[in-house]
Amino acid sequence: MGNYPKALSSHEKALEIRQQSLPPNHPNLAMSYNNIGLVYENMGNYSKARTFYEYAIQIGEQSLASNHPNLQNYRNNLEDVKNK
Repeated sequence: MGNYPKALSSHEKALEIRQQSLPPNHPNLAMSYNNIGLVYENMGNYSKARTFYEYAIQIGEQSLASNHPNLQNYRNNLEDVKNK
């Protein structure tokens, strides 16, 4: 198993930096939210993972084409965590 607390901390720091330097609907923010969701999912915290995947989808729907692979990935991640 990985060092999830360290990974989570790193992704949260990246999100903070992106929030300070990018517009609120920038696709890189969606990527950060998705990454945090992945860590929570791997830690078994499915409710938090779901929340972060939902944030990623909200931003992705504003900033990416409806068929963009990242947006599809965020949606798939949300569906996967709903089934756990």
